[in-house]
Amino acid sequence: MVRPTQLLHPQRAPAPLRPAATVLLLRDSADPARPGIEVLMTRRSMTASFAPGAYVFPGGGIDAADAQSHGIATRRATQSDLHLTQAIAAIRESYEELGVLLAHRADGLPVDDSDIAQLDREAPFAAQCRARGLTLDGAGVFVLAHWITDRDLPRRFDVPFLVARMPEDQSPVADEAEQFEPLWIRPADALARHAAGDFFIIFPTIRTLERLRDHATVQEVLDACAVNDQPLWTSCPRAGLMRGAESRHMEHEPPFGELALVCPDGQIAHSLDWQHERPVPLLKNVQRLTAPNPGFMTGPGTNSYVVGDPATGHIVIDPGPDDAPHIERLWRAAGGRIQAIVCTHSHPDHSPGAPRLQAMCVTAGLEKPPILGLPSAPTSRENSRFTPERSLSDSEHIVLTGRSGDGTVTHTLEVVHTPGHAANHLCLVLIEDGLLFTGDHILNGSTTVIDPPDGSMGAYLDSLDKLADRCRQHQVEFILPAHGYVLGDWRASEDNVSAPLEGGALRAIAHLKAHRLQREAKVARAMQASPEGSLDDWVRLAYDDVPERLWPVAKRSLLAHVERLQSLGGFNL
Repeated sequence: MVRPTQLLHPQRAPAPLRPAATVLLLRDSADPARPGIEVLMTRRSMTASFAPGAYVFPGGGIDAADAQSHGIATRRATQSDLHLTQAIAAIRESYEELGVLLAHRADGLPVDDSDIAQLDREAPFAAQCRARGLTLDGAGVFVLAHWITDRDLPRRFDVPFLVARMPEDQSPVADEAEQFEPLWIRPADALARHAAGDFFIIFPTIRTLERLRDHATVQEVLDACAVNDQPLWTSCPRAGLMRGAESRHMEHEPPFGELALVCPDGQIAHSLDWQHERPVPLLKNVQRLTAPNPGFMTGPGTNSYVVGDPATGHIVIDPGPDDAPHIERLWRAAGGRIQAIVCTHSHPDHSPGAPRLQAMCVTAGLEKPPILGLPSAPTSRENSRFTPERSLSDSEHIVLTGRSGDGTVTHTLEVVHTPGHAANHLCLVLIEDGLLFTGDHILNGSTTVIDPPDGSMGAYLDSLDKLADRCRQHQVEFILPAHGYVLGDWRASEDNVSAPLEGGALRAIAHLKAHRLQREAKVARAMQASPEGSLDDWVRLAYDDVPERLWPVAKRSLLAHVERLQSLGGFNL
């Protein structure tokens, strides 16, 4: 785990969580010209303490009476006590706020507006239901999602987003105190109005509507939720700054891991804008400087990392292309005190800048840093030839040490030989902080190309397993790739924030390996469907979910999959 002494910002405890529940009341559109789902939403009071003026789904806090009302509610066999309590709270809140009651009379018929008219929204809810013989429809309420309010906000809730079918013969009537203007709206229309600026909705509502937009009917939504009777997703979003404004992100979105690394307590202090003019501090001992070579294969550019501090000196990982301004900025980021230059592999966007960076140190009268790495194999392309001044060994440690006001400071990089993307590829583990620098082996936002003969899919998958072992050994939480944001911290709640994480890096590696094997299964099916076909034929079948403009690049990885399948004895061409 990251040493607290290396964090950039003093940490503060997030506000405590309050249990709550909200419910999405759904109905199928009655307009044959516009089929789909409609959801009931209302506008919150402008004086509300949380999300004033926002359009929301009905809901509120869970109280003790909700947990004591199981006896007047139906439940599914797979519905836990917690989920039933949440369902009861959501039923109560939808009644109190909108006058909608998910319940049945003693004769088994659903309640209608005439039954609801006999109830008092200000009186105790459960007692009224018992007195009138009403049974709450807990079995008809399903968990769609689990949201935990962002760590930066002063009021925070732990809230399931539940779904239920809107009862027939009932009409919503807002309480005109907490909620106003109930309306039925299609998810796509709500999102469009929000984008236009006349329908304010907050981040969890936006993401929930985006998921609902893909469902054609209410029954389809309920069936999806009923499969495991668990949330379809869980999220505690994180926020950073993009173009000067707050930008919030869920766990599966590219910036999430970087925000978790730089601001683990949720402070909104980190800029997510890609720029090339100055280094971006990630920790006190890690800076990232992105080379000005953005493109189709490099994304925002190649990330060069500067590891260390003024007391220990620095190691530069992947100086990048031989771009003079970029190399000078790297040199300045290290204050000229560079102890070593490490290239993860020999590709032209990673290693060519090393000699220029080394020469700058010598010209300034400083110690000449060695250029370290692994020599390119004979299978490498002409523009990817690289010979280090010293070859690194698997499991070798590169150590920076020095004295500061707090005593001795040490930063240790462990070398991991990871062939696959390139035969001479290596990764580095910063042991003291649980960070994994992956070069091109693991990227954020895309999968790396495996290009035979220097690339090997079999070696690549084996290297993923090797990295997973190192992550377990060193409790690695975060992955720092050569392209894209930091990856890691898929944790959604604060239940185990101090525990070693069997999550972030390991889950990213497992997800990547599963994706590669799924792709390989599609390649195998394509080969079986067209045994006399060519790579061009197979790429159309195996990469049918990828834009056609990417097929020429995909074809290189497809060849790597074909070679691996042949090596396993499954196919002979």
